[in-house]
Amino acid sequence: MKTLIDNKDYQGIDEALANDPSLANEGIPYDSVNTTKAHPLHRLCDGVFSGTYTDAEAVQMARIFLAHGANVNGNQLVEKQDSPLVAATSLYADEVAILYIENGAIINHPGCHGGTALHWAAYCGRDKVVKKLVQQGAKVNKLCIDFKSTPLFWAVHGLKNGGTTSSSDSVECVKILLQAGADKNIPNAGGTTVFDMLDDGDVELKELLKEV
Repeated sequence: MKTLIDNKDYQGIDEALANDPSLANEGIPYDSVNTTKAHPLHRLCDGVFSGTYTDAEAVQMARIFLAHGANVNGNQLVEKQDSPLVAATSLYADEVAILYIENGAIINHPGCHGGTALHWAAYCGRDKVVKKLVQQGAKVNKLCIDFKSTPLFWAVHGLKNGGTTSSSDSVECVKILLQAGADKNIPNAGGTTVFDMLDDGDVELKELLKEV
């Protein structure tokens, strides 16, 4: 199945799943070296991140898996382990993430570090996904497990520490979160707030956080 996915063989994937529907939920190794298995809907996101195929191509393949009974939440939701949706938000697979949300993915599951899809989308500066998650009722002030910090904190931390590929998109994430009711004064486990991460060069963020 991994070969079919890597080759974007839509027809081959469809035929394989038609012949054996159980493959829609059977774990797939990352590669020949890292043989750790993950749900197919998760592995599709890995391929987007690695550049093996585009986000849009991953969506086409994900639709085929979903049509053949793939569980949009993976095989089992385990605290601090990524669901397919958390994987999508942390691996820059924006269109895939939105597809999973629209297909009923559980949006507040705590994945890696206990961060939800909203935490990871905010950290990575995926503003379209942040907007979609907020519209679907994601908890904007939910604390992650490991750092006891909010999605807003993750958004600023990602902007300041290289978690994002676009500073303007990260600023937009901050705007969306604030407009959705994010509390800018909630500190993390160490007592640090978003304001403590700002410096003299963060004029736009300072103004934004002050205004709302």
